[in-house]
Parts: sequence; structure tokens; C-alpha cells
Amino acid sequence: MPGKTLFDKIWDSHVVAEEEGETLVYVDRLLVHEGSRHSFTMLRNIEMPPYRAEQVFGFADHYMPTETTEGGIPGVRDNKIRGMLELMEKNTSEVGVRYFGFHDPDQGILHVVPPEQGISQPGIFLCGADSHTSTHGAFGSISFGVGASEAGHIMATQCLWQQRPSPLRINIDGTLPFGVHAKDIILGVIAKFGVGIGVGKAIEFAGSCIQTMSMEQRMTVCNMTIEAAGRMGMIAPDETTYEYIEGRPYAPKGELWKEAVEYWGSLPSDEDAVFADEKTLEVEKLDPMVTWGTNPEMTLPITGTIPFPEDAENEDQRREIQGALDYMDLQPGMGMEEIEIERVFIGSCTNSRIEDIRAAAEVAAKGTAKVETWVVPGSKSIKRQAEAEGLDQIFTKSGFDWREPGCSLCTALNGDLLNDGQRCVSTSNRNFKGRQGPNGKTHLASPAMAAAAAITGKLTDVRNLE
Repeated sequence: MPGKTLFDKIWDSHVVAEEEGETLVYVDRLLVHEGSRHSFTMLRNIEMPPYRAEQVFGFADHYMPTETTEGGIPGVRDNKIRGMLELMEKNTSEVGVRYFGFHDPDQGILHVVPPEQGISQPGIFLCGADSHTSTHGAFGSISFGVGASEAGHIMATQCLWQQRPSPLRINIDGTLPFGVHAKDIILGVIAKFGVGIGVGKAIEFAGSCIQTMSMEQRMTVCNMTIEAAGRMGMIAPDETTYEYIEGRPYAPKGELWKEAVEYWGSLPSDEDAVFADEKTLEVEKLDPMVTWGTNPEMTLPITGTIPFPEDAENEDQRREIQGALDYMDLQPGMGMEEIEIERVFIGSCTNSRIEDIRAAAEVAAKGTAKVETWVVPGSKSIKRQAEAEGLDQIFTKSGFDWREPGCSLCTALNGDLLNDGQRCVSTSNRNFKGRQGPNGKTHLASPAMAAAAAITGKLTDVRNLE
């Protein structure tokens, strides 16, 4: 009998029942935010408290103002946004859920705060009210996003019915070249294998490059698994994982820590484990990557040129490329570095951690922003750390706008929007039509590449910036 994959080991240990091709699994952690109001209403309607309220964690992120938090929630001018924040306060308070809310000193994005707090751990089954819950798989867990009704079901029962995905391993091998970051890897994966590579799959990222990456880099890779249609991305826990978790507020302590590390050490895929499919990306010759179109697969090296529709492999692809060119207002054959921009956004659950902020600050120190540029940390703790390191001063001196933590211009739900039709370089995860505002044109890139674009006012190869 062949060995088990990382995914198989965790899945099998959480099975409660199986019936007609579906599995009832136990869920260890649930993450909710302001958009989870319907889940709380479900509980209220059936007059049930959460089955295990201590395993549910709430976050204020999508509707958090990032220009200023002065005046507290009553100071939020927009009635709808203020109402969403007030409702989340009420819902979490009524059922006794730990809430990293507006006034909490550790408030932040639901994919940034749990790792900081040690809530994200290896071997657990974690669900969240957002598709980018795949982020937490970087710790060696099964983590994925759920809808409001599923989140309500979990709160009531701590269980969830699911169809078992099949495991896919993507090996990332080699040493990252100068100027190339985790964001370039995941954009490179999606560009090479397509936005549909992960349909019905649990993706395990492995290989020599992954093994040398920091936890924050690993989170960036797993975060965008959903953009490759994989519901969950995973990386086997190792010493890097343990060092990151140890000592954090919700991490096991004392003897429990020793027991946890012993268990976590048993989780990596067995050498003879069988995967449904396996792919490999060599990173030695990878360039900084930037999207040109309207989905993350439409990505090119910064040295590339915009494609011609007539070069497409079939008519469907031709129409898709032409549609993207029309929306993005780009011409076939033009160089990526010829594209001028009007805004830059550095933030989101993909790239708002301290390593991202440091990478952007290193580039920002080389010049002055030519376009409006926002830097939005992922949490208050990151904001405090960045300010302790003087990074906020670098940004301010370079003309970048240093803002309060939240999702901001990624989800564009808190009032942070592009002006109609603006073109933006963004460190977020989606470049869909209108994602950052009406008719907004989004180019996804790493924090270093985004900062370089801010300084030059156009897409720029950060490796050539002096």
C-alpha cells in the first residue's frame, strides 16, 4: 500500500462520516469577518449558540477605513460601512467569539492576524469566510474558504460536508534570482499551468525553493492557490514553520508544544506517496512577473511584450485575449515597460506582511513617487513593527501614503476605490474587471515591483532601478 500525502493524512484524521461520495469532516478553526452577517443570522434563527465558540475567530478587515480610524466606529462617515462594522461588533459579542475588531490592538486581515497569533497551525482543518483562506495552508493545514451558509453550519456543528479533492504536487525548484520574489513564483505557476490547473485539487507546493522560503513567502504562494482554481494550497511543516509559531499567543506551550511538534513532524508526505498529478517550475531563470490582462494567467515577465490575438491556439483564446486587450486598453506588441500607470497599491492578504513592507521600502528609498501610492499594512502589529523600524518614514519621505490596516484597494468595499478607469499596479491577488473600482485596470506584481512602478510612473524592472 503506497504512503500518504500531507493532504491525505490531515483529511483522514478529520473524517466524522462518509455518505454518497461526500465526507463530513471536523473543522478545527473558523475565521469570519464583517461579510459573515448571514452566518450569525442563521444561528439566531435556529436559536443555537456556536458549538465551540472558542474555535471561531472574528476580524474587521473588509470594511475597515484605512485613511484614518480617528473617532472610532462612530467616526466612520459612510452609513453602510459604519453599519457593517457595528453589526460585526454586535454579532461577535452576542455569541462570545474572540473578535480582532476595530478597536483591538491586533486588528487586521483574517489571513494575516491568525498566523501572527499562532491560530494557524499544522495538521488542522481551517475554514474561513474568504476564498484566500488557502493562505493558512502554508503551515501544513487543510485551509479553504466557505460561503455564509457553510460558515453557519460550522458554527452550529463544528463540522462540514465536503467532496474529497485529489492531491496535486507542484515542485518549485532552484534558487530565486535577484529581484524575484514569492509573488513572481505564484504568478509564474499560474502563467505556465493556467488558471484551471487546480480544479478539484488540493495543491501541495514542494521542492528545493519552497524549503528555503520564509513563512511569509510561503503564505504568499498559498494565498494565490485559489487563483489557480485550487481550493487549498499546502506546504509541509518543517523547522521554519515551528520557529515561526513558537511563542505566539495561541501556540501550544510546554509539554503540549513538544507533543504538537512531534505530531507535526509526522505530517509531510511519505516518500512513496502517490499524487493524482505532478508539475515542476524551475525558478533559476524566472523574471519579475506582472499581469497584463484580466485574470492572473495573463501574466508576462516584465521583459515581455503584449501578445497578439491572432497568435492564440484557438478561437476561444483569441476572443479572450482580444477582450482583455480592449478592457485594459493595450496594443499587441507593446513592451510591458511601456505601460504607464496612475496608481499603486501595496497591501492585501497576499502582500501586506512585514517582509513585503520591507521589500517595498527598500525600493521606495531610491526615489520619489510619481503617482498616488498607498501602503496598507495587513495588521496593527505589522504597522507597529514597520514604524519601529522606521519604514513609515521612508515611505512618507518618498511620497508614499502610509495608511491604517485593512483590505483596502483589494476588495474595494470600505470606500477605497480607484477613480473610474484608472490603471493601477497592485500587490493584491485578482486583476478581474472592475476589481478595484469601476473600469479599473489592475496589474498584479510583487511589492518591490509595485514600489518601482510608483517611482517611475510605469511598469518597471526593479532589477534595473538604481
